[in-house]
Amino acid sequence: MLSKLDLNTVRVYAAVVDEQSFAGAARQLQLPASNVSRHVAALERSLGVRLLERSTRHLRMTEAGRLLYQRAKPLLDTLAATAEELGAGEQALRGPLRMCMPGEAPLLLGPIIAEFCASHPGVELQCDTRMAGEQALREDMDLAIVFHRGDQDDSTLVTRELASLPSLVVGAPGLIARAGMPTRTAQLKTLPCITTLSALQGQPWRFVDTAGRMVKVPVRSRYRVNSGALALAGARQGIGYAILAAGPCQEDLAAGRLVEVPLELRPAPLQLLAVYGHRHSASARVRTLLDLIKLRLDEMTPAQA
Repeated sequence: MLSKLDLNTVRVYAAVVDEQSFAGAARQLQLPASNVSRHVAALERSLGVRLLERSTRHLRMTEAGRLLYQRAKPLLDTLAATAEELGAGEQALRGPLRMCMPGEAPLLLGPIIAEFCASHPGVELQCDTRMAGEQALREDMDLAIVFHRGDQDDSTLVTRELASLPSLVVGAPGLIARAGMPTRTAQLKTLPCITTLSALQGQPWRFVDTAGRMVKVPVRSRYRVNSGALALAGARQGIGYAILAAGPCQEDLAAGRLVEVPLELRPAPLQLLAVYGHRHSASARVRTLLDLIKLRLDEMTPAQA
């Protein structure tokens, strides 16, 4: 059976699946569309199975086609990344780099990404701040930058931590006067709190015990936002207690607009993560950018981060 698998025809088949069309694969591979069709047909003949169900509007993998794609795609990605890595020492980085990040991340990462592009003029950057996480990777992004707190979900995606930001639970003086000052995380279950939407999955809040284990505390919330800036603004107004990265809170703490809540457990840090589809699919462009981001963030003081 192995002798029936021609690497080039498998590569063409994977491109058809990725692009969801023969025409799209032809553009990606810079081949005539008729050649793409012939490659796929030849692969189906050699294997003796149908790989794709075709209609005028849809292209769907058969069970056999899905199995081939799932097994072959990581190998093709590994070969492509290896070829790029072997040639990286002899040629400048070039080509597209499609990425996304939350709307607040450019404040921290914008200068670093600009530095990367200035150093590698052959790279064509496309950065979208409207999508996040797995949604973005489904949209054919090479890289997603996300904020996360707590244990990471089991996933086929690969994550790399770029920064870990210490966090605090804070409340406005008016809220504390009205609702009381909690000293135990269990008390938060009955107090008004501010939570986030998709990026941090809203509820529950995450804390770390003395043994380093993650502790989840479900909280009540009528103010759910997907922005640290909006959460901070809500905390200032006394809408609820908030769990926030320590850095952005310092000015409000010093001015007395917010008060740190003393709890028996420390909040889980806010992690800045790079997410991509497969361990071996990160191109030299992605790896070089992530190395620079990690280097620059490590150089920053905690107050700057």
